[in-house]
Amino acid sequence: MRRFHIVTITAVILGAAPATARAQMQQAAPQTFTLSGNGVRGYQNIQRNLLEAAEKMPEADYTFKPTADVRPFGQLVAHVALSQFGTCAALKGETAGPHKEDKEETARTKAELVSLFKESTAYCDPVLTALKDEDMATLTKSGQNQAAKGLFLLGTVAHGNEMYGTMSVYLRLKGIVPPSTERQNAAKKSQ
Repeated sequence: MRRFHIVTITAVILGAAPATARAQMQQAAPQTFTLSGNGVRGYQNIQRNLLEAAEKMPEADYTFKPTADVRPFGQLVAHVALSQFGTCAALKGETAGPHKEDKEETARTKAELVSLFKESTAYCDPVLTALKDEDMATLTKSGQNQAAKGLFLLGTVAHGNEMYGTMSVYLRLKGIVPPSTERQNAAKKSQ
């Protein structure tokens, strides 16, 4: 009799799993993924990760650098912000965007650097998030060159991801879990 119960319970569990998976697949509505839509989502995600990484690092560790020949953490934050200002100024057709003369090596507090990053995101958001698929291949003047507008969006995402990866190593070396990993861990626990 006990064997019957074990076999029955196993059959119910194994039978329910595929049914649950099928139900979940049937409930998910088909989605459309566009080049600009995915680019904008990538931009928004990396802006969140970069900001949260900058906020998580304690101010005392903004001068931390793992080796003598790399930038300190705070300089990484300044580098991303100033790079975004330059990229978005070029996309906007401006010859001199905000903070054009600023240097990433300039000593700044954590609050100043977080503020600078937020300002760069606010400056870039309107022009980058407004890009549509038809804009992605449109050429625009960039200095003496012509560049597709989509390259500004995708370049900002790629550079942001590179810098976030570097920042994540700095955070981990200080015993801090990077924000994207922290969100993934929280999602796993809630399942």
